[in-house]
Amino acid sequence: MRVLVWQWGRIGAGPRYAAELAASLATVDGTSAVLSLSTGAEILRGANPPDCALPFPTYNGRPSFLARLPLIPFQLPGLTRRLRALAPDVAICAMPAALDLMMAAALRRAGIPFYAIVHDADSHPGDDVPFQMRLQHALIRRAAGLFALTGHVADRIRALGLADDRALLMTSLPPFAFGPPPPPPRAHGGKLRLLSFGRLLPYKGLDLLAEAIRALGPRSDFELRVVGKGPASAELDALALLPNVTVENRWVPEAEVGALLAWADALVLSHTEASQSGVAAAAVAARRYVVSTRVGGLAEQLRDEPLARLCAPEPVALAAAIAGLITDPPVDTARPSPRAEWHDVATRMVADIAASGV
Repeated sequence: MRVLVWQWGRIGAGPRYAAELAASLATVDGTSAVLSLSTGAEILRGANPPDCALPFPTYNGRPSFLARLPLIPFQLPGLTRRLRALAPDVAICAMPAALDLMMAAALRRAGIPFYAIVHDADSHPGDDVPFQMRLQHALIRRAAGLFALTGHVADRIRALGLADDRALLMTSLPPFAFGPPPPPPRAHGGKLRLLSFGRLLPYKGLDLLAEAIRALGPRSDFELRVVGKGPASAELDALALLPNVTVENRWVPEAEVGALLAWADALVLSHTEASQSGVAAAAVAARRYVVSTRVGGLAEQLRDEPLARLCAPEPVALAAAIAGLITDPPVDTARPSPRAEWHDVATRMVADIAASGV
């Protein structure tokens, strides 16, 4: 089976996820894989860029996206020819992006079925991409089959009536490694280093995190960095005023993520809702402690992780889980390497596609 994996986002976890998936599919017996990324993908400009057989110019902002829309009918024939030259048996949309309906149309012209991996079935509170879910749902309805990353997402796909009679298959999000594993947590010998990392949006529970830090009371045995990009908010202002807390509202380039994870002893996921978490996957790969609220797909994603502590989405419970990292830290146990877990996921995905008969 020859598989095309595409993801046409420029920044964030999407391009890396697609590159990891394509590389892993290529390790499955009887399978080859080719990758398509946006020419503007950050990962292509970094060290050790992935092999991208089908780079495609997309956009670099909303004005650029709108300017490209009238050009789509003229670009479809060329994209279709490139797909036919690559000759995949099936394609996989690794994570939806704004121009995916163009790829779907070109795949249809080329007679190539595709599957869509659904990370989120609903918009998160604070998402500001217009028509994001409308475009994703249109893509889903054109797919030959769907993969959901968690049972929580699969349940929402069914509830929204998006599955119809097509295959709804399960997969999972393996650990994301950003470089070699750093030294174990607390190896530095200083105070506990906590990190809240990612998009700084309402669903991340920033108000819950601030209340939990207040509940911990005045103490000098931990510090918290809140790092990521988001709109200015009262929640971020409240966090910035707390002792032992610093807020860095900025985009973190791909090349800096490994060092940021290595600095931390523990990742704090104070979400009020979630489908799953790429930050959690990166923390698992780096063997960091994880404190997470038990919401959405997070409990499913982290239930077998020995370094993770799950708690109710309440300030006192979150504070107690954080304090427990100092008084009774988790003990790591042997587990498969991230690469082995990616191979297992890719193997199951190939088997599921073959069994679905598309």
